Amino acid sequence: MQSFVELGKKIYNLENMREAHRFAVFVTRCAFNARKMRNIIKFFNDNEFFKKIAENFPYVYEQPTRAFFYHRSTFEERIKLIEDHMKFLKATIKPEIILDLYSDKSLKLWKMELGEEFQSMELVLRIEPGQRKEGLLALMLLLPDGEPIYQIIFWIARDKLGDWSMWIGAMQGPNMDDAKEVVKKITKKCHSYRTKNLILYATQAVARTLDLRKIYAVTNEGYYANNHVRSDRKLKTSFSDFWIEVGGSHTDDPRFDSLPLNETRKSEEEIPTRKRAVYRRRFALLDEIDSSIEKNLNSVLLDNNS
Repeated sequence: MQSFVELGKKIYNLENMREAHRFAVFVTRCAFNARKMRNIIKFFNDNEFFKKIAENFPYVYEQPTRAFFYHRSTFEERIKLIEDHMKFLKATIKPEIILDLYSDKSLKLWKMELGEEFQSMELVLRIEPGQRKEGLLALMLLLPDGEPIYQIIFWIARDKLGDWSMWIGAMQGPNMDDAKEVVKKITKKCHSYRTKNLILYATQAVARTLDLRKIYAVTNEGYYANNHVRSDRKLKTSFSDFWIEVGGSHTDDPRFDSLPLNETRKSEEEIPTRKRAVYRRRFALLDEIDSSIEKNLNSVLLDNNS
């Protein structure tokens, strides 16, 4: 079994002073939680497939030691959700695809041509080291240069009733200088459908294709760092307000809201006559996204899940 020092060297760049400090904190926390850490190391080492994932993405050993995923998560809860997530992926998705995802590669689920200015926009499933604070996978809307427009970071684990569920740890918008203008132009291309609604719609489609039973999303109170009230790190989007706006409901845990698996669409009678053409184009776009996600995701599912 690898030592905590060996694991830390795989995670942190010791030539960087800040990283070296995190390395020291990591080793100390591991020592104070030695039994729990040995258990998760054993979980990954006892299975060749899980071992390869940890070799590609060693952050699975760091995540339990830090206050990640959601506010006031415990060491035990973080270990449990990591193990649940990995077990679900192993039972659902082809192993070579999972290893690709944890090797900094993407699974393309949909692409939209945007014209000369932006060329195109892609929806991909992937995980980057910088996203490990909020989850274990991410759906990202990307421009051709790799610049993210919107992303939802999540993990998959059982809920209190034992149902396999998607847990959204964060929704993040663009971080470019002209972000508002870029989003405005893309929204227009999407028939006045907001990009944050678009990424959520895609997330719901992924959850349905994976046959997940529920979707839970962190509220402002549940955000992992609980730092959204600070003026220097204010959230661009109020999680709580948006989840309710899209049909979500509160749960008995104020850190999470429950979200619907399907977006409710207006009937033609509910849409003003002058807007019906726009809505028809929008619904056609959403149907195209559904179809593309289902096709591309089903192609990588194991036979018993396709």
